[in-house]
Amino acid sequence: MSHIDVDVIDFLLLTIYPAAGLLAVEAAYRAARFPLWVKLLAQAAVSTGFAVAYVTLITAHWLTSIVLLFLAAALLYQARRAKIDPAKSVY
Repeated sequence: MSHIDVDVIDFLLLTIYPAAGLLAVEAAYRAARFPLWVKLLAQAAVSTGFAVAYVTLITAHWLTSIVLLFLAAALLYQARRAKIDPAKSVY
């Protein structure tokens, strides 16, 4: 990846970090038995945090940030849906 000053290994790690964060939230909230909508809100916050960090701290990762913001929006929608009617939630 010659034009953005990020090696392939670094790019893979930048992809793995948000996934690891989302999985850590999943494991922690399942172990603590919080409601589903709370877990989804926390995952949306983690996704938004990584999106903001990638835009502000790392050069040329705006596309990854956009994808993470879309994921956060989808998680917020699912959290709202799970809070209103947990039977309709797909999780």
